[in-house]
Amino acid sequence: MRIWIPLTVLGILAAVLIFAKENPPPKREEKPAGEAKRLIDVNKASAEEFAQLPGIGPTLAERIVTFRKRHGPFRRVEDLLAIEGIGYGKWKAIRPQLRLGTSDDESKPPPATEK
Repeated sequence: MRIWIPLTVLGILAAVLIFAKENPPPKREEKPAGEAKRLIDVNKASAEEFAQLPGIGPTLAERIVTFRKRHGPFRRVEDLLAIEGIGYGKWKAIRPQLRLGTSDDESKPPPATEK
């Protein structure tokens, strides 16, 4: 009876090792260091640029640009939620690729305040 316990443990270990070898963990897709996601300025992007975002087709992209023309520039990226066809899930998916302002605005230090 004592021999069955070690043999059972060895059998289980062998099964685990075989399974792990046949089913390796999925590889993470890594982008090359030089290939960063391009940020789209919501107040300057064209319909063609919006259409490149995941889940945004040409019709919705045109709707974004039309909304911006009618209501003026977006104050926050969250303002896109007011557009028909953009729900929270879609907005959350495209949010990392959206920004407000230009790269020049980001490089400038904030204005100094007088004391």
